[in-house]
Amino acid sequence: MRAVDKSDLTGRARLRDAALELFAERGFDATSTRAVAAAAGLSPALVTRHFGSKEGLRAAVDDYVLDRIGTELEAVDGDAGLMESLGKVSARLFGADPVLRGYLRHVLMEDSAASADLFGRLLNGARTELARLSAEYGSRAPEGEWAAFQVLCLVLGPLLLERVMQPHHGEPMFDPQVLAQRSAANQRLLLQGLYGSPEDRSGG
Repeated sequence: MRAVDKSDLTGRARLRDAALELFAERGFDATSTRAVAAAAGLSPALVTRHFGSKEGLRAAVDDYVLDRIGTELEAVDGDAGLMESLGKVSARLFGADPVLRGYLRHVLMEDSAASADLFGRLLNGARTELARLSAEYGSRAPEGEWAAFQVLCLVLGPLLLERVMQPHHGEPMFDPQVLAQRSAANQRLLLQGLYGSPEDRSGG
């Protein structure tokens, strides 16, 4: 996304962006509305005016994050190779942006109704992208309810488990080159299967 100067943003957008950054750094519970207002350079009363409550502010941040993800995925050009193009966009969205990465990690790991709702919305997005991929690779379309969960786990797993995965990997988990390698490996897994399709295997 094109960076927008904070002075060009409305008060509501400045509060939302400040909340996104602070929630990404500290988590929702550890961030006060006063801290969000201070980071935005605005009065704490404006949080209530624009969002009603801290929970309303969080909902606005969730909507913004999901709209951003959805917009970028929808803009993917299938003519350039749908699987590869979606993989590159997903790697950038869920890996290359440290603020978005931190926000999703905090929200999805907090075990709340709001985090479950956000995961459900991400899951619906995964189902949408699977439908696009199935139309492109119809003969190899996945079956069953678990396909969307599996794709989402491939994308979100390193984001959520970065701290315990990193000691077992020689390079930073979200280094651009590592992201590209992991994205390519995920694409191979989705297209070919870890051991290939059953008809490719001999024996039981």
